[in-house]
Amino acid sequence: MKSAIKIIFIAIGFVGILTGFVIAAENEYPSGIEGIKAASVPPPGFYYKMYNVLYNADTMTDQNGNESNIDFDLTLFVNAHRFLWVSKSKILGGNYAADVIVPALNVDLQIGAAGVDDSKFGIGDICIEPFVLAWHGSRYDAASALAVYAPTGEYDKTEPASIGKDMWTFMATLGGTYYFDQAKTWSASILGRYEIHGEKNDLDWDPGDDFHFEWGIGKTIGKIWDVGLTGYCQWQVTDDTGQDKQRIDKDQVYAIGPEMSVFIPPFKLFVSLRSQWEFEAKERSEGNFTTLTFTKIF
Repeated sequence: MKSAIKIIFIAIGFVGILTGFVIAAENEYPSGIEGIKAASVPPPGFYYKMYNVLYNADTMTDQNGNESNIDFDLTLFVNAHRFLWVSKSKILGGNYAADVIVPALNVDLQIGAAGVDDSKFGIGDICIEPFVLAWHGSRYDAASALAVYAPTGEYDKTEPASIGKDMWTFMATLGGTYYFDQAKTWSASILGRYEIHGEKNDLDWDPGDDFHFEWGIGKTIGKIWDVGLTGYCQWQVTDDTGQDKQRIDKDQVYAIGPEMSVFIPPFKLFVSLRSQWEFEAKERSEGNFTTLTFTKIF
């Protein structure tokens, strides 16, 4: 009985502190939103990307990966706006770039065992990425970046569906895409992120660091279509600290699913759709992550 009660309070703690995109873990960056060629930065220019993310989960797992019997149900929709500028200027042979992401979230959460039925809508934590370098070779692309997440999302420790994380997060990025043929019709990409979290403003809780990467294997058809398989992995790599910490152990999750994208030349518009199913989750929710992205070239 004590174990069940503890699981309920841990679950409430998880879902009460949302990332800018996805909840039930403390990582800010939502692995899986880039998909095929995730580590490929476009050539010099200005780009607008709109991410539409739907996350559904009816499972909360414990530290052993077992489903917690707490009648858990979560629906999260995110409409995020990314503004990306890639310059012609080069540093260490790579094009310099910078971007900012502003997310709006709608969260609907129920935990029957705890009597929780809460929903919220608002602006989430904004990501500012002032330093990006992108390299392009005949058979590869590569990218590195430094970013910070600001605690701009509304947070209240008494409201389980709060929008913000209530902390600053520093994130470093490194990844690459390899093309198996000279025409670049077959590709494999991996993009890694490392997050260092600050202490939460309203709690004595400093979440542990997170390492995660997303990957994609794709085939280009007719120069405008891309189809393939994508996935992501996320691990908490250091322990939480503080008297108010709400996790017993480190969380983790894996996911895999298909993707299809198309380029529409008359509108200079890319449209991509992917759906990924999570598995082997521990200390967090486990569900489905679907993303529809529009990328406009200016």
